[in-house]
Amino acid sequence: MTATTVSAQARNAAPRSQKRTVFATSFGNALEWFDWQIYATFAPFIAAQLFNAENPVSSLLQTFAIFAVGFLARPLGGLLFGLIADRRGRKVSLILAVTAASLGSLIIGLTPTHAAIGAWAAVILLVARLIQGLAHGGEMPAAQTYLSEIAAPTKRGLWSSLIYVSGTTGILCATLFGAVLTGVISETAMQEWGWRIPFFVAAAFGLFVLLMRVGMQETEAFETGRVQTLTDARPTPLMSAGRAALLVILLTLGATVSFYVWGVTAPAVATATHGMAPGAALWAGAGGIVLFIAVLPLWGALSDRIGRRPVLLISLLGTAALYFPMQNLMSDQPWTLLVATGTVLVFLAGTMSILPAVFAELFPTHIRTVGTAVPYSIAVALFGGTSPYLQTYFGAQLELLWLFSLYAVLLLLISAATAFFLLPETKGRAL
Repeated sequence: MTATTVSAQARNAAPRSQKRTVFATSFGNALEWFDWQIYATFAPFIAAQLFNAENPVSSLLQTFAIFAVGFLARPLGGLLFGLIADRRGRKVSLILAVTAASLGSLIIGLTPTHAAIGAWAAVILLVARLIQGLAHGGEMPAAQTYLSEIAAPTKRGLWSSLIYVSGTTGILCATLFGAVLTGVISETAMQEWGWRIPFFVAAAFGLFVLLMRVGMQETEAFETGRVQTLTDARPTPLMSAGRAALLVILLTLGATVSFYVWGVTAPAVATATHGMAPGAALWAGAGGIVLFIAVLPLWGALSDRIGRRPVLLISLLGTAALYFPMQNLMSDQPWTLLVATGTVLVFLAGTMSILPAVFAELFPTHIRTVGTAVPYSIAVALFGGTSPYLQTYFGAQLELLWLFSLYAVLLLLISAATAFFLLPETKGRAL
């Protein structure tokens, strides 16, 4: 079979299946982020039920510690699922990733309490989080590679924004789910069994996504690349794989910390650190996420017109400049959380919307997924995964939240310097 034949078959299949494949990719990505967010959203309840609740702050820190440990499995998951995606296909990797993530959610929902089995509750929780970490290490790189490869070069920035549109929609659904549950179920019921509901829901939706992904089409770029691999006709890479991997890490570390601080754990931290009412904090956090989702495609489309580097610089430097003012605005009033998260996330969206496109454009087809997955997972594990713990520790324990904020700003500046000095302009590059 020639590359021309593969290309023709892919073009013929695309009109019939493109909507289905985009939906299956986006829905699955949203579901895995839903899995991740419900852990952060229901962290106070998990801390009370699966750990010794005599010291609430200590239990919350232990809960966030396991949240961080789950990230340690992401590089291994990125390597495993990335190799599968580059050798067996993007579709196979996406099917296996959503299956593993849903299994992790089911285990968490079924975990007995600390009162029932003692420290074994934390052990089971840890195992479940490690399984989810493996899945998430492979899901997002495979999904962003898939969407980047099926997009037209002139619209890749716009299409890549679907990764965070869908993923953040999953976060929004988890946050709203938490707000609704805390409003309709008594606090006692939430403590005893209500917090398990979203984990069971996530596991059930995982089966639906699995069935959707079985019917997906493989990307033309992968099929063509496989033929080129057999004939040793690979395109010349933009740069060495090692340098490209380093750029992935440096571009990710600033954005991932800020995203987890403002888009994921902000309601839980506002409750623990500022004494904000839990339900109100969840609704305020949801409002900020809605703004984030709304502007993602706008930033993506802008990058298709003016380039990736200008958008990254505006976004990263703008987020850094707003960090301390918005942190100082925070109080026990929900409106302060809404304004702070909304303002920061609008600027941060510029980076998050186009990173999938940037990463895809740095690597050749035969290593595109694993080349992105491993360094991206390392950066998220080391910086994003530890940010909730560090923020809670410096804020609630040491009362030095400004020190954590300084750390986050410095990481944003490192990413901005990387975009300015090291990143080539990749807009419109053929994959």
